[in-house]
Order: sequence, then C-alpha cells, then structure tokens
Amino acid sequence: MSSRKILVTSALPYANAPLHLGHMLEQVQTDIWVRFQRSRGNHCQYVCADDAHGTAIMLSAEKQGVTPQAHIGNIKALHEADSAGFHISFDNYHSTHSPENKAWSETIFQRLEANDHIAVRSVVQAYDEVKGLFLADRFIKGTCPKCKTPDQYGDNCEACGATYSPTEVIDPISALSGSTPVEKASDHLFFKLSAFQELLADWVSGEQLQTPIANKLREWIDAGLQDWDISRDAPYFGFEIPGYPEKYFYVWLDAPIGYIASHQNLCARTGDDFESFWQPGNDTELYHFIGKDIINFHGLFWPAMLASAGLRQPTAIFAHGFLTVDGTKMSKSRGTFIMASTYLDHLDAEYLRYYFAAKLSPNVDDMDLNLEDFIQRVNSDLVGKVVNIASRCSGFLRKRFDNEISTTCSEPAFINELISAGDSIAALYETRDFQRAMREIIALADRANQYIDEKKPWVLAKEEGRDQDVQDACSVGINCFRVLMTYLKPVLPVMGQKSEEFLGLTLNWTDLQGPLEGHKINKFSPLIQRIDPEAVTAMVEASKH
Repeated sequence: MSSRKILVTSALPYANAPLHLGHMLEQVQTDIWVRFQRSRGNHCQYVCADDAHGTAIMLSAEKQGVTPQAHIGNIKALHEADSAGFHISFDNYHSTHSPENKAWSETIFQRLEANDHIAVRSVVQAYDEVKGLFLADRFIKGTCPKCKTPDQYGDNCEACGATYSPTEVIDPISALSGSTPVEKASDHLFFKLSAFQELLADWVSGEQLQTPIANKLREWIDAGLQDWDISRDAPYFGFEIPGYPEKYFYVWLDAPIGYIASHQNLCARTGDDFESFWQPGNDTELYHFIGKDIINFHGLFWPAMLASAGLRQPTAIFAHGFLTVDGTKMSKSRGTFIMASTYLDHLDAEYLRYYFAAKLSPNVDDMDLNLEDFIQRVNSDLVGKVVNIASRCSGFLRKRFDNEISTTCSEPAFINELISAGDSIAALYETRDFQRAMREIIALADRANQYIDEKKPWVLAKEEGRDQDVQDACSVGINCFRVLMTYLKPVLPVMGQKSEEFLGLTLNWTDLQGPLEGHKINKFSPLIQRIDPEAVTAMVEASKH
C-alpha cells in the first residue's frame, strides 16, 4: 500500500485567553487521529496557529498597556505550553499575524475581487464617539427589548435567550466607554456568498461532512445565502485590505487562511511539498477538525472562498460537540470551567487523553467529562487491565529468565488473533470512532488477563520442572501487551514510549507481523499511576478561584 499524503488542521484558538479543556477535547481528538495515521506509515502533518486579530485583542492589549503584538506573543506562549502539556504533536504552530498569512489573505482577496465576488456597500452601525470606533454587537449593552432585563448584550439576552438587532436594545450604552452610541454609516466590503448557491448545494451533498452538519448547512443554503461582510473599520488589529485604506480584513476572513499560511511556513523550513496540498487535482488529503459552533465559516464561507481563489476543497470537515463537565455546561462557580494548565497542575494528561478517546465518536454530540466515571474508567482500564498484564508477567521473566521471552511462542494462534483484530481497530480509528476502538482494545486486554489467570504462572513457579511453562505463559502475556500498546499508542504517547523502553522495540502498527520470540526485554518500571481522587478534588477547588 502506498503511503497517503495527509494534511490535518484543528481550529485556531483565539489569542485572547489561555486554553481550557474544551480546546483540549478538539486538539486531543485531532492528535490521536494524526498519530494513528503516522503509525500506519502515512505521511501525515498537523498544523495549527493562533487566531491573532480583531477588536477584542486590540482592546485587551490596550487595557494591559502593551502592544497587540506583545499581547498575542504572550498568549501564544501559553497556548503552546498547554498543548505540549497534553502531548499534542503539531508539526507547526504558527500565528495568523504572520507574513505568510498577510500575503495569502491579500492574494485570495485579490482573486475574489478579480472574479467579481467582492461588493462595496454602505452599512449603518453603532459608533462610540468617545473611543472613536464602531462597536461590535458584544460591545453594546442595554435592556433586553423582549423581557426587559437590564445589562444584556447587543445581540442576545442571557436571561430569556432572545436574539435581536443592536438597534432594538433599550437604552444602549457602549461597554467600552459607557457613552451612548450613535448611528454612523461606513462603506464595507462584502464577499458575494450568494454567487455560490449551486456550488455549495453540491458541496454539502458530497461525502465531506457528517450528516447533521450537512443538514444544518443545507437549511442556510435553502433559505438563500446572504453576502458576507469581510471588512472592519480602523482602528482594528489585523491586515489592511489592499486598495482600501483604513479598511481591515475581518478576523474570520484571515483565520482559515491561517491554515495555508502555517503549512507554507512549515514547508519553507522542511523543504516539503506545499503546492500539491492546496492546488486542485492532486492525490493529497486535507482534513479540518472543528467545533460545531463554527461550521458556517468552514462549511460555507471557506469552500466558496477557496473555489473563487482557484484552490482545492477540503477532503472532509470533522465537527465535534461541546464539552460538558458532570452533566452541565462548564462553570467557574462549580469549579468545572477547567483551564488546561490547572488540569496539568494536578493530573497526568494521559488520563484525559484516554477518557476522551473512550467517549469520542464520529458524531457531533456533546461529550460529558463525568469526574467519577473518569477516575473509575482510567484506573480500571489502563492500570487494572493493560498495565496489569506487563507488571504480572515481567517479574517472573526478570527473576527467572534474565528478561528473555521464550524462543518459540506457545500460543501463536492467540497472538495472531490479537494482531488480526488490528484491521477492525484501524478502521474504527480511521472513522474517528475512538469510543468503539477503545472498547475493542480493552476487550482484548480482558482476554489477555483471562489467559494469564487460567495459566496461573504464580502457581506454576512453585511446581518443580514447570519453568518452561512459566516462561511461555509470561512470554504470551508480554506479546499481548505489545499488541495492545501498539493500538493504544496514538492515545497514550508517553505510556507508549515507556512501553517501548520496557519492551526494547518501537511500537508501530506496521511492525505487527507475528509474535515476538527469543526477544530480550528490559526491567519493568511503572507506566502510569492510578488517579488519586483527591487530586481531582484539588483541581476542581483550584478552578473555582
């Protein structure tokens, strides 16, 4: 089988705050899939970047008394540390505030303009005369026009859930200065999304999207696509639009282009092929992992922009649901709005990587991190079942057989059966059905433990003349462990690495050709500790503050 050439992205975190566990759900899901592809021998690269533009970033920097560049630099360092703490294997982590992204944003815009897909229209917006800027809806506060609750945002009410236009807000004020906004007209640039009605109807009917996502996008298409406002007025932190002084690209225009820019930045350093991943008609594959809340940008605007610019379409877009904790939306007061760094201060990243894998399906459903179930499942599956195999068998091999595995496997059919199961497990990984993949792997671990329980090497070791039987039984156990850890390594890279040191070999899917025989292993060291429930309690308490 020839190696596939795959480029993978996950959504760009906004450069205005550190990462929380919702971000890590997406990055871990993506990383598991990427590591699986690499283990199968495919050429798979994973790029991401910080989404570094917009009014919110400009205002945060101003509040801190630093430049926007310094602010996004500080946040990027935090993001990279959080991702590294969760063992996310980016090939490149870049920023949308980069020379590559500026060049590509301008190039794509100029192609859209040359193809008559840009229109200029006057827009009346709320304007803060004190701050001297146009106000995004979230920077307008006032009384809800529906339920009359005060201090609500300019586009939605948190009390009654109503959505409305900022012009409907009662007694509106600017959240930035406290002044009453005035209405002011300004010329804005629009991307003519309405010109892509037919193309997008075909696109959502293809194989690139999960069914619920395709259905949602089809609703928007059937209702008639609206042209998309892609400009913002100065002052604004971003890229100025060529040919339009004082007009800047809206953050969502240059954010997805950041995927191209990050990949180009990588290729410039590695000498890898860039063009074949972005020009149509090549055998390369492009996948985007995103949250369900940003499907309109990735499922409508992005394919239309790419089509107008003469670039290739994504092979597929994989959307996931939100993360809840203990059955409800993440909450600071309950200590369930957990930052990535707070988690890492208290617990091993691989616990959460495994728990996410054990619950992730190809669907768009929300996922619940149930903290009691988290403790029980990780301790039972990883420590009680998988690690247990290696720890039970390694002691006998070390004490009595100088860490040597039997020269002939006594159960080749059993080991080959575990290896054959790799095809169905690989198919589940490929379709992102990690939940079922973990179930199949743990079922194999149960069979391996059952085999050791039946052979009882601890009993055989006390009987004279049964040394070979002890070595054989424990060697089969180590063979089982090797196969299981090969399947789990995309989920548990650190435990995988420790297992490789213990086994004295690399764990690659492509290396599973048959049982190990006459192989020397190394001294067993603990691979992962049990979760201490007190550490989980401490993490929740720390999250309240």
